[in-house]
Amino acid sequence: MASLESFEKQNSLFQDDSRAGQPGEHLEHVPDNLKRASLRMEFPPSYILVGIYRLFTDKTVYKPAWDKCKHGARRGAMVGFVWVVLTFSLQEKFIQVFLRNSPRITDAAMIYVSQQVTFILRSFLSKNIRIARDRAWQHTVESRGKGPDFWQPYVEEWEVPPRVDTNEGFLEKAMGSWLGPLVIKRVLLAPLTLYPLVGTLLSAWFKALTTSRYLHRRYFEAKKMNKQQIAVFMEERKWDYRSFGFVAALLEGLPIVGLVFAVSNRIGAAMWAFDLEKRQHFVAEQNRLTAQKKSYNRNYTK
Repeated sequence: MASLESFEKQNSLFQDDSRAGQPGEHLEHVPDNLKRASLRMEFPPSYILVGIYRLFTDKTVYKPAWDKCKHGARRGAMVGFVWVVLTFSLQEKFIQVFLRNSPRITDAAMIYVSQQVTFILRSFLSKNIRIARDRAWQHTVESRGKGPDFWQPYVEEWEVPPRVDTNEGFLEKAMGSWLGPLVIKRVLLAPLTLYPLVGTLLSAWFKALTTSRYLHRRYFEAKKMNKQQIAVFMEERKWDYRSFGFVAALLEGLPIVGLVFAVSNRIGAAMWAFDLEKRQHFVAEQNRLTAQKKSYNRNYTK
C-alpha cells in the first residue's frame, strides 16, 4: 500500500488556489514527469508553435503530408496563377468602388485575390488535406511511442464540476456546421476582408471553440468520452480552449499559408492532448490513493 506521505505529496498538485473548485497547479509540488507539461499548459497557444516546429523539422510527419497533397497543390497553384493574371486588374477596379478614397486599393485587391486563390487551392486539396491532417495526428502519436492503451477513460478533475447545457444554441449549431462559418466569412464579414486582418480576427474569434473542439475530436474519441463529458471537460478549460482555438483559427484563416497551418495545428493539438492525458493519469492515481487513504483510516479506526 502506498504510504500516506506519498499521497499527501501527490495530492498537493491539485490543491485549491484562488479559483474555487478548480485545481491549482503549484509547480514546486508537481512531479518531475509533469513539470514541463504543466508549464506548457499554462499557455495552450504555445502548442501551435510546437506543431509548426514539428511539421517543418520531423520528416516522419511532413513527408507523408506533403506526399498526399503535392499533386493537388501544384494543380491548384497553376489554376490560381492563371486566375490572378486574368482577373487582377478587373478586381482592382471593382474594389475602387468601395475604397474610392483609399491609398491602399492595390493592397486590398491583393488580399481579396489571395483569398480566391486559397479557395481554388482548397478545392483541389479538400479531400487530401483532410487525410493529411489525420495522418499528421497519427504520426505524432506514433512518434511519442504511445499505443491505444495510453488513452484511459475520462476522469473528473474538479471536486465540484461546472454545470453545462449540452443542448447547443443556434449560434453553436451554426458554427458547428459547414455552412455557418461559410456564411459568416463570405457574407457577413465579406466587406471587412478588404481591410488587413480585421475580418480574419473576427472570424477566428467566432470559430475559436468549435475549432479547438474539432482539433481535439480524435482525443475525445480515443478516451471514448460522451457528449456530457466533453462539454464539462471543455467548460473547465474554457479559456484554454478559446485561446488555443482562436490562434489556430486565426492561422488557418490566413490566405494560402493557412492550408499549411491546418496540418500543423493538428500536430499541436495532439501534443496538447498528450499533456492533458498525463494529467488525467495523475488524477486517476490521486483518486486511487484517496480511496486507499479512506480504506486505511476505516481499518485503523476499527
